[in-house]
Amino acid sequence: MKVVNLKQAILQAWKERWSDYQWAINMKKFFPKGATWDILNLADALLEQAMIGPSPNPLILSYLKYAISSQMVSYSSVLTAISKFDDFSRDLCIQALLDVMDMFCDRLSCHGKAEECIGLCRALLSALHWLLRCTAASAERLREGLEAGAPAAGEKQLAMCLQRLEKTLSSTKNRALLHIAKLEEASLHTSQGLGQGGTRANQPTGTMNLTGETQPLVEQLMMVKRMQHIPTPLFVLEIWKACFVGIIESPEGTEELKWTAFTFLKIPQVLVKLKKYSHGDRDFTEDVNCAFEFLLKLTPLLDKADQHCNCDCANFLLQECSKQGLLSEASVNNLMAKRALDREHAPQLKSGENANIQPNPGLILRAEPTVTNILKTMDADHSKSPEGLLGVLGHMLSGKSLDLLLAAAAATGKLKSFARKFINLNEFTTHGSEDNPKAASVRALLFDISFLMLCYVAQTYGSEVILSESRTGAEVPFFETWMQTCMPEEGKILNPDHPCFRPDSTKVESLVALLNNSSEMKLVQMKWHEACLSISAAILEILNAWENGVLAFESIQKITDNIKGKVCSLAVCAVAWLVAHVRMLGLDEREKSLQMIRQLAGPLCSENTLQFYNERVVIMSSILEHMCADVLQQTATQIKFPSTGVDTMPYWNLLPPKRPIKEVLTDIFAKVLEKGWVDSRSIHIFDTLLHMGGVYWFCNNLIKELLKETRKEHTLRAVELLYSIFCLDMQQVTLVLLGHILPGLLTDSSKWHNLMDPPGTALAKLAVWCALSSYSSHKGQVSTRQKKRHREDIEDYISLFPLDDTQPSKLMRLLSSNEDDTNVLSSP
Repeated sequence: MKVVNLKQAILQAWKERWSDYQWAINMKKFFPKGATWDILNLADALLEQAMIGPSPNPLILSYLKYAISSQMVSYSSVLTAISKFDDFSRDLCIQALLDVMDMFCDRLSCHGKAEECIGLCRALLSALHWLLRCTAASAERLREGLEAGAPAAGEKQLAMCLQRLEKTLSSTKNRALLHIAKLEEASLHTSQGLGQGGTRANQPTGTMNLTGETQPLVEQLMMVKRMQHIPTPLFVLEIWKACFVGIIESPEGTEELKWTAFTFLKIPQVLVKLKKYSHGDRDFTEDVNCAFEFLLKLTPLLDKADQHCNCDCANFLLQECSKQGLLSEASVNNLMAKRALDREHAPQLKSGENANIQPNPGLILRAEPTVTNILKTMDADHSKSPEGLLGVLGHMLSGKSLDLLLAAAAATGKLKSFARKFINLNEFTTHGSEDNPKAASVRALLFDISFLMLCYVAQTYGSEVILSESRTGAEVPFFETWMQTCMPEEGKILNPDHPCFRPDSTKVESLVALLNNSSEMKLVQMKWHEACLSISAAILEILNAWENGVLAFESIQKITDNIKGKVCSLAVCAVAWLVAHVRMLGLDEREKSLQMIRQLAGPLCSENTLQFYNERVVIMSSILEHMCADVLQQTATQIKFPSTGVDTMPYWNLLPPKRPIKEVLTDIFAKVLEKGWVDSRSIHIFDTLLHMGGVYWFCNNLIKELLKETRKEHTLRAVELLYSIFCLDMQQVTLVLLGHILPGLLTDSSKWHNLMDPPGTALAKLAVWCALSSYSSHKGQVSTRQKKRHREDIEDYISLFPLDDTQPSKLMRLLSSNEDDTNVLSSP
């Protein structure tokens, strides 16, 4: 028989039951000299064939041992092959691999070039990682066995792994090889420290809850802790890990500041509330101290965070926890000293690079008291010193001050109050009109800045932050009215012919005349809110005149310069209507409308602008970019918005073009499953897919992916990841899962084979976790993302979650089979 490849040669040897030396002789006949056995990946091929069944194939293993003894294969190729095996539930296979390692791990050597020696160091490091993963998997099985009252599964394997770890690391030579590997593979070492496991259930929770109230977040976290039986120190550690990974991977700009505010301002408050759930004061401070001890061991993670933020992040965090009474002074000093010692060896930025970077954690912590002061200033009577107030607002607009203040306000629960004060200020400027030009320009600026800030807050943190509780009989402020009826938002389609865009015709005519005739807008007697409401109809008239050749392009330029020349809000209102208008036009009718948006988007080059013009234009550009994003993508148009140096829409348009969304979903899930945690970019892709495909499509396809997993540790990891992904819209996902997907699987006998263990058990666990989360949160708040999404009324909430606790709900009957554990859902 002519042998074509290694696999065929190994199978032939096994079928014909060759002895080990006979196999070696024949192999040398089959494969002439030239290529070495390592290049042909002999060790890999032998191990792959030996480990196919539930227990190893003894004959093929004997070939591998012979190849090692006769130096046909190098030690590094064998170690590398071993470290690829990841089904730790197969005890006999693991034992066989450990026996193979025993053959040579105490006398590692290699002959050849420098890269082969480095290869051995790397292979030993990989094998060590493999041993640690095997140890962790055995410990987890042991814990599960003890909880289930079963005989201690995993105990023997755990003992074997620990014994090999001790034996490998007790050799000075092996430790030296590992040291070389760590220096050589610094990048691998850092990434291993970053996000291994753990950040799964907590991280999405973070990005969505910066503006949410603290109590519902605390309850959500406590439920995750109970459901997954996580001890308090490890739980607090997981929260810190998720936060630091969030900061490190967030794009520069608003997202990074949100994560920083979440980590340094919100989480310490969350921990103060978690403390109430723990038994006794001393216990919790001890747990927090223990969590920090663990955190300081994750040196690569902290080093990367420090490098990213240009400061000692742990130090800032320890100070905040100390302020909140979460750590004793002695603990803080001890932990700070330990971290200072570690930082001496940390990779530093070159001094020139970081000299001008002010650390975000420090800026956020300083912004927090400033928010309180601004709120006090805004409470004063605006009519008494409008110039003084304008000075305060002008400072808020410079650099990244506004983003810092908003993030600090959001993290400390003051954003709604912040927005309310600006709505009141904006409303104040709509009453009264001055004859004095100085006072008129101050009023115009107060109107403009408050309007721009409110638009910016609505786009960055969601419009529900701005809407007031409905008050019967009270007049709705101008800005709220405009935002609800005229402002484009994700998931909101505006009708350009709506009555809100068609105000009093005399006001429209006078505005058109003003824009067209004056060399520039006059401020005295100007009612800016009326101009904002009339601008849409005015633009329609101007567009018609341009389309019909009554106005030339030069006139249009003069008009758009007038619109954006004094107050930027007029340009925002004009573009808001144009965006709705363009959507309704045919492909060949859009050109002039898009050209007008282009004219309004750029700043005006003129000496004769009002104060803080450049700062206001930066915010206007960001607002317009968000408003136009959808329509520009749909019409394949590009408009250059003035750059601020950072990407204002980092998570926009993440889906690859021309790929089916199901493929994108399965791909991205496979990636996060391999990585073991859901990074921020993936969460935004999942959110877009949920938005596009709908809740049923999204949930159904992800459950299919779960049911494909056949290894126990993979299915458990998939459940934790799916739970965190489903947090994007937990209540709707739960209704689909319990009301449609599970009944479909349980009532169709052709699908029962999918529900065998381990995926069947995993699905049951996921369903219970989702049900518990939805039950405990359905009376709480709904996240911003959930409000934006179009509702799919899949099943009536009431039957699953009755609104008063006297009716036994369908869900509670399902869950109350475990009578002993009644406290699972109760508050402290």
